[in-house]
Amino acid sequence: MIKKLLRRTAQVLAIVAAMGVVFLAGLKLFLDVTYFSGYDAKAPLNVQIAEEKKTPAYQWTKFSYDGFRGDRVPVVMAMPKDAPGPFPCVVFLHGIGDDKEFMQRHKLDEPFVKAGFAFVCFDQLMRGERKLKTKFQRSQAAALRVRAAHTVNDTRRLIDYLVTRPDIAADRIYLCGASYGAITGTTATAFDKRIRAAVLIYGGGNLRKLLSADVVREELGRWRFPFYAVAWYFGSVFDPIRYIGQISPRPVLLQNGKADTVVPKTAARALQDAAREPKTILWYEGDHLGKTSDLDVSLALRVLSDALSFLQAEDAKVQAGVPRAGTR
Repeated sequence: MIKKLLRRTAQVLAIVAAMGVVFLAGLKLFLDVTYFSGYDAKAPLNVQIAEEKKTPAYQWTKFSYDGFRGDRVPVVMAMPKDAPGPFPCVVFLHGIGDDKEFMQRHKLDEPFVKAGFAFVCFDQLMRGERKLKTKFQRSQAAALRVRAAHTVNDTRRLIDYLVTRPDIAADRIYLCGASYGAITGTTATAFDKRIRAAVLIYGGGNLRKLLSADVVREELGRWRFPFYAVAWYFGSVFDPIRYIGQISPRPVLLQNGKADTVVPKTAARALQDAAREPKTILWYEGDHLGKTSDLDVSLALRVLSDALSFLQAEDAKVQAGVPRAGTR
């Protein structure tokens, strides 16, 4: 009698477990399929200019627009002030812990503007003026889960606005993404063909390899393995390795650090290997740029100088009417 009861209990538990697996698999499929959905190029942008001023380096504008799923997105834009437009434009996606003024604070946007580019950056979800007002961990986790979707589609909505401006060359829009901005910038470039070329600064792919970083292991300790499972379940959908191949035949520059403790070499190489031609790969000495608040400005300027040279070369091809690789 007891054996029969135990057998039936085991059968019930097995059925419940199987149903749980099916439910979780179905939920993941739904979450993945709908993750990036909701971008609407025809939705009103409702752009509002907050401030305009001339600085010694450029014409500076702060504005906001309706981004992904109606979220209000604040932006800063620097533009050449002593030259006629329309200008080529660099959309810069900042790192996970930065904000839209990061490049301006360190004067890292100035070389781009001096070279004749407009330079624009927005606050990503959870950062800058879009920081969550609540410290409730559940709300923070929920926002973090959808942050990549917002960053990708806020980028596309920003481009929807940029192409309407007479001072921006609509066919000469480029993307630069740093760290988390490189991860999300990969997908934004893959999805939006209006981006003519991309620079991915200290980015990586393959979520498992990204999560093997020294800083992750040190921060999470014995909790890292449960975290890996949760991160894969909710985060594999925005792994850039899934999308970077779609950038081709547009050119991409991938820049990485040889001693990066935030984006491991294995993750950097995974993204590099998944990228298709035409691609350029550059390696630099040292750790992850922007890992600490004490930014290595000299190295940052060197990395950005290479990025600017790459974009200038690609922009010259666009102006000369050189067809993209793989096109007729």
